[in-house]
Amino acid sequence: MEAAVQGSYSTPQQKDLRVLPIMISLLVSGFIGLFSETALNIAIHELTAVFDISKATAQWLTTGYLLTLGILVPVSGLLLQWFTTRQLFMASLAFSIVGTLIAALAPSFAVLMVARVLQAAGTGLLLPLMFNTILIIFPIEKRGAAMGVIGLVIMFAPAIGPTVAGLLIEKLDWHWIFWLSLPFLLIALLFGMRFMQNVTTITKPRIDVMSIVLSSIGFGGIVFGFSSAGEGGGGWGSPLVIGSMVIGFIALLLFSLRQFKTAQPMINLRVFRYPMFVLGLMMVLFCMMIILSSMLILPLYLQGAMMLSALSAGLMLLPGGLMNGLLSPVMGRLFDRFGPRGLVIPGLIIVSAAMWFLSGITPETPIALIIVLHSSIMVGISMVWMPSQTNGLNQLPPELYPDGTAVMNTLQQVAGAIGTAVAVSILSNGVARQLAGAADPTDPATVLQATTVGTQHALLFSLAVTVCGLIMALFIRRVIVDAPSHRVPGH
Repeated sequence: MEAAVQGSYSTPQQKDLRVLPIMISLLVSGFIGLFSETALNIAIHELTAVFDISKATAQWLTTGYLLTLGILVPVSGLLLQWFTTRQLFMASLAFSIVGTLIAALAPSFAVLMVARVLQAAGTGLLLPLMFNTILIIFPIEKRGAAMGVIGLVIMFAPAIGPTVAGLLIEKLDWHWIFWLSLPFLLIALLFGMRFMQNVTTITKPRIDVMSIVLSSIGFGGIVFGFSSAGEGGGGWGSPLVIGSMVIGFIALLLFSLRQFKTAQPMINLRVFRYPMFVLGLMMVLFCMMIILSSMLILPLYLQGAMMLSALSAGLMLLPGGLMNGLLSPVMGRLFDRFGPRGLVIPGLIIVSAAMWFLSGITPETPIALIIVLHSSIMVGISMVWMPSQTNGLNQLPPELYPDGTAVMNTLQQVAGAIGTAVAVSILSNGVARQLAGAADPTDPATVLQATTVGTQHALLFSLAVTVCGLIMALFIRRVIVDAPSHRVPGH
């Protein structure tokens, strides 16, 4: 297995590893976790009516989920060195099962919010475990294909989530989104108990409590600030928003300084000395912001302005998600052969063009055109995400795999939360400004026009993010690993 299994993170019995059962255990668990995340997006329109809450408040079901991940995932690099693969896997499934059961029974928004936090705790343990395990059990020349398989599963789940949820809402009610997930989680737990193997060596480094506190305050403060801005009540100028962001940034600065000074950092920030890792990280963050913001904004518009049912809105998003998932293994194999440049740059050009046309959406926009544009965006994302992520992680030495996956998964969740919060904030503020200048703000035609303008502005934000990614992608190059020892270029 060469470079993939060097250092203190490899198992001494690599030849005895049952790679396929390990992969199946991780992928089934990840599939259900991501299914319930996006399935709930299609239910937000109904939940605002059921619980009598605003859209900005309802978006906390997504943002709160990502906020929990942003707080928990930074600790994952430490957890991977303190607990075995089996222990972390079982713990992640336990949190997911309990959270899903509570969500299925939730009588109020507050209870559902608690359930989402528990679900996020399960996903927060699983995601870093999944990617770290892939880096260990696959050699570098096969990682693109392996990451592609992960991409197929983790994108197929979000793809069918809205459609299945729409069907459940139309025929039953939103609780069944979670009742449907529960038996699959139990099957994944039983399968993992039978087949999951330990692939890492436990080193039990010193636990730095202060780093954990600073990390939680830092990431939590930033995400909370962005999310609060989307709820109104002063918006971006609110003392709560400004205070949360300032405290968050100060805590992250102190956290970063502490990681460089301590002998055993909670997260080794020296991963940022590897330029392709940093570039791959930025590509992943942009993709996360684009996907989560558009997957929240589009269903709201399709149901609220175009008056489609939850099922119809879910069906419209299905082709794009399926194409993204099905193309991920293909892109993984193309990456193994040709590297990232020929995939990432064209992919972002496709996303930019499709997002530009989609940002002109109106109630008269043909449904077929929306499906084509959304599908084009998801095809472009499949060309960017896994190739960038795999290329970036390939540049790291094996001893930094836990830190690299922790950094990438942490910032990915934070970026998703920020993207979602900013998009909802732009939508809400756009609607409010339009209604404030209207002669009759209660007129349905005026409300429809205001909703359309707000949605267009939110999609323009996604376009701006895509263009930033395209500019940065011009500097991407393939990582060449020569020997067992990885070195920082120029060091």
